[in-house]
This record gives sequence, structure tokens and C-alpha cells, in this order.
Amino acid sequence: MSNPEQSLRLLSERIKEHSSQMSTEEAVKTSIVLPFLSLLGFDVFNPLEVIPEFTADAVGKKGEKVDYAIKIDDDIQILIECKPIATTLEKKHLDQLYRYFSVTKAKFAILTNGRTFNFYTDLEEPNKLDTRPFMIFEMSDLQPNLINELRKFEKSSFDVDAILATAERLKYTSSMKREISALIESPTEEFVKLVAGSVYDGRLTAQVKEMLMGIAKVAFREVIMDSVKSRLNSALADTEPTIEENETTTDKTEEIITTEEEREGYMIAKAIAREVIAPSRIFIRDARSYCAVLVDNNNRKPLARLHLNRSVKYLGLFDNEVEDKVLIGSLDDIYNYAERIRKTAAKYVDS
Repeated sequence: MSNPEQSLRLLSERIKEHSSQMSTEEAVKTSIVLPFLSLLGFDVFNPLEVIPEFTADAVGKKGEKVDYAIKIDDDIQILIECKPIATTLEKKHLDQLYRYFSVTKAKFAILTNGRTFNFYTDLEEPNKLDTRPFMIFEMSDLQPNLINELRKFEKSSFDVDAILATAERLKYTSSMKREISALIESPTEEFVKLVAGSVYDGRLTAQVKEMLMGIAKVAFREVIMDSVKSRLNSALADTEPTIEENETTTDKTEEIITTEEEREGYMIAKAIAREVIAPSRIFIRDARSYCAVLVDNNNRKPLARLHLNRSVKYLGLFDNEVEDKVLIGSLDDIYNYAERIRKTAAKYVDS
């Protein structure tokens, strides 16, 4: 994966645009799984390397197969089972992988519906597939840290020990993240009691607990957002020239003032796009009716437009031919359009 983020992003966009045509298992294999294996460096047209409909006589269930087996250095190393895109991946779907794992030299197994790739190994008992994945890779949420872990599965650098070195940490980190995410969306009564003990002195009646559960949900989100903003601002301040050095606002005679809100919106857009394009290429240019975020300070390379100097606020997006103005309630809503901003930035990478 010479440019893994871009390759995966294109695959992710394919899923978003054509998922309705991927209702069958075969469609998922052809449209997603084989391209996914290809970008990892495997020759999907070589049946001695990517083996379709793999069977092993020792399994004991005649005629049962797994969808793919990946052979590296003449040994089966990875087993893959595919499901239709609308399938919710569950423990019951592991049956074939579970049996085949114990009778081959495979060290890893992947269960996927095209959107989600669950990676398994044998952390709990040797040669016995764990029932919980050590890594969950979501095509709709391309996290840089997981892309780095995924690169360890590239054919050219495949190293069992390197993967296993971080597998246990990944397994429990991902599980804890899911639990924390569940708490954010729906704080439990036990959690509220734990936190409320140090902030609320009164009796925890049913009405009070209901109130505190709502407050806990809001507080959770604000803590996370404050942390994200702090990190972004710190990273931009430490590694890049100041906005004043990069920006060209306008002729002073026009008395156009770039507001703090516009500056913050610019920094958010810049932080999002920096995953795709060098941040030094991203500029701010203010105008009377909007504040532009440009690549190379070029009006012909718009990344986004901030329409903030009014009671109703909009974000202008340019992933299509013309500006698409979307309503936003606050600057935080810009994060909801991160993929579209990155898609726009990708158009200018080589220009």
C-alpha cells in the first residue's frame, strides 16, 4: 500500500455509493474483499496464493469451505469468511473459521461483511481461535492508527510476531473503546452513581438520576470535544506556520475582519485535510460573504467555504463540481463532513 489512505478511501467511497448493489456475498467478495486483498499486495488472480473456496479434509464436515485462504511462503497464514453487506457479524459466523483454524497453520482469520473486517487470532488458547476479534477495521472510519496496523498484513512485510506483539493491546483497547462509546451514548445508572457521588450531595431519587444521566451524556461529549480541540490547536501551533503567516485576508480598505470563529473553522478544516495533503498548502482567505479555505492559496482550488457571519451558518463543500452548502449548527458539525473535505483535498494532491 504505497498510499494506503487514498486506496482505502476509494474503496470506502465505492461502498457508500454502491452498497445497494452489494446485497449478496458474491458481490461483497468481488467488489470489496478482492480489491482489499489486492491493495495488501496479494495476487488475487493466483489461486496458489489467494485460494478461493478452501477446504481441508481433516475438518470433519464434508463439503464445508471457507471463502478464501491466503498462502504466504507456502503455508496457509490467513483464513477469510465473507458475509453479505447487510449482515451483522456475530459469533455464530465464526463456526467455519473456528474449525479450519485448528487444522491448518493459519495464524489469523478475518470475518467480513465488506463494511467491517474483524481480525482474529489465538491469544487465549494456542491453535484455538478467539471468539473476540483483536482488531476491528471499519471501512467507514479509516483511523490512521488502524491503517498502520493493517500494513503489517501486507504481503511484502507480513510478520506474524510483529502483528502478535500488538494484537493483545489492540484487542482490549478496542473492547474498552466500545464500552466507553456505549457509555457516552447511554450512561448506565451504575456509572452515574459513581460520578455523581463526588458532584451531587443530595439524595439520588429516580428523577435526579434521570437528570444526571442526561447531564453525563452531554458532559462526556464536551470532555472529548475539548480534548480534540486542544490537541488540534497544539499540533497546529507546534508544527505549522501561524495563520497570520499563511493567510491573505483582503485589501484593508474593504475592512473585512476575519473572526475567531472563522479562524477556528479554518483550523478544523486544515486539521481534517492534513491526513491527505500537506498542511503548509492550506490557506485562509476572507471575503465579505464567506471565508475561503484554499489549497495553494488558489481560488481555483477551494477546499471549503465558511459562511458564518449570519444567524444561519453554512459550510460550503467542493467534492463535486459546484459548491454544496450544508447547514451547520456549530463548528463541531464540520467534523461530520470530514470525509468530503478529505475527498476534496485528494483532488489537489498532485496538482
